[in-house]
Amino acid sequence: MRGVDITNLHMGVKVDREKLRRFIKYLDAEMPPEYRAPEGTLSLVIMDDAQIAKIHEDFMGKPGATDVITFEGDPQDPDDAGEVCASADTAKLNAPRFSNTASRELSLYFAHGYLHLAGVDDILESDALIMRRAESMALAILDKHFKTPIFKFDD
Repeated sequence: MRGVDITNLHMGVKVDREKLRRFIKYLDAEMPPEYRAPEGTLSLVIMDDAQIAKIHEDFMGKPGATDVITFEGDPQDPDDAGEVCASADTAKLNAPRFSNTASRELSLYFAHGYLHLAGVDDILESDALIMRRAESMALAILDKHFKTPIFKFDD
């Protein structure tokens, strides 16, 4: 069974850690094999925009906040599946634009990062279409298993 390490650096969001671990477990079990992240411990980090903007600048050379950043695991460590850092601030801001709740939007960001670890890219338009289909599958899994949100945002 996969380990899932969860770090919440955002003071305005509460995470149901057990639900988030189960969401990853369901992705591992129900996504088609080509859309599954590598085995090993997966690190999930909930950040604010300032925190993710620093990582975006430091590691990607791009200024400003973004929704999600994914780091592949250490190839020398078979127990390191990778890390997904997601901005709760961006999720809260973008959710109404996509007719999502902030919790569902943040869950999507973690699914998106999970899919990047599985090798799904979204730079080319053709790849982005594959990513959108895979994200839809992940959200269907979320909706199937969870009737209450994984994340609770302070107002």
